[in-house]
Amino acid sequence: MATFLLASSVASVGMFLQAAALGKQLYDITGSTLALGLLGLVEFLPALVLLPLTGSVADRFDRRLVGTVALSLEVLTSVAFAVYALTGPTAALPLFAIAAVFGTARAFATPAIRSVPPLIAPDGGLPRVIALYAGTWQLALIVGPASSGFLYDVSPVVPYVVGACCFATTASVLPFLRVRRPQVLTPSSERPTLHHAMEGLRFIRGRPVLLGAIALDLFAVLFAGAIALLPAIAEDRLGVGNVGYGWLRAAPGIGAVVLTLALAARPIRARVGHTLLVAVAVFGAATLVFGLTRSYVVAFAALVVLSSADAISVYIRSTIVPLATPDHMRGRVMAVENVFIGASNELGAFESGVAASLFGVGPAVVLGGVLTLGVVGVWWFLFPALRDIDRFEQIEVPINGAFAARSEVTQPP
Repeated sequence: MATFLLASSVASVGMFLQAAALGKQLYDITGSTLALGLLGLVEFLPALVLLPLTGSVADRFDRRLVGTVALSLEVLTSVAFAVYALTGPTAALPLFAIAAVFGTARAFATPAIRSVPPLIAPDGGLPRVIALYAGTWQLALIVGPASSGFLYDVSPVVPYVVGACCFATTASVLPFLRVRRPQVLTPSSERPTLHHAMEGLRFIRGRPVLLGAIALDLFAVLFAGAIALLPAIAEDRLGVGNVGYGWLRAAPGIGAVVLTLALAARPIRARVGHTLLVAVAVFGAATLVFGLTRSYVVAFAALVVLSSADAISVYIRSTIVPLATPDHMRGRVMAVENVFIGASNELGAFESGVAASLFGVGPAVVLGGVLTLGVVGVWWFLFPALRDIDRFEQIEVPINGAFAARSEVTQPP
């Protein structure tokens, strides 16, 4: 388990470091908030277009090997970014093309790697493993963006080289991970069909707890995608340079990692549904404050608060989804969740870029915060099954058409 957590944290550092550098480089070339939004759209579309394949691949083959191959492709894209940065680029189109390839690699890597924790967690220990896994992600949110500012000051090439090294390190570790229980693979005799690939979507649609949890993240972050506008906010509203921008990109990780470590030590044990909705409401309120301020200190604090709230919602959703999904379908369900998350992050970045180009950066962020608060109000009444979850142990997993309590499904079906 420790090996997996360390390897995933290294890959996450590389991803966030590269994302911060790419956003900065793109804004330096174009000076356009719309370009930042289009970058999010380009990174999201592969996950959407390839949805019928990515989850099915993760269920049909060893997820460790799928993750290794996908990470190897990420190494190649990082090298491509570095080579292009060496040319002193003045055109944004090649950045978009390479980003599309990177998005394709992530579309396969994410459902495979995110389906690994249930295979390595001790019996009854999945919520704690999820918290630690989320903690590595949030720690990377600090280390990656904060270091990107310093590395970008040295040369725009350096962040991409470091990113390639991070992806290569994780790719070399994944195949040798030891699991506590075997993966339930799709039988080789079962032909790959569109019906099989899309079972994850039908599974989520038929279970209000899953649908509500995943869709809540989609709409909340879709509207409140302020992080994508940080290059413009840092330069035009707050008046800070590369290092100040890097620390702004790291601010979400600071609050999130503190909350995640606290959750690892003391996981949420009661009023899970209520806590999820309140956390998303706090996320929306902090986004609103971030959009109104022109103070660097207030903006930094607002990012810390909103990321702390987001860490709680991510922890709860990331625990609900694998608990409510049988192992033989986790790849396909995670692929659908990845599209929802990608829609909330990358498509949210596109939405924020378009809104900023129409209304200005500040009003676009404020509008996103207000709409997020509205989503919470709607979800409170629309998904009572999600709202009324008290303990994770209440969540049931369907097995061959029936349902079994969590204590009965510690081994794969």
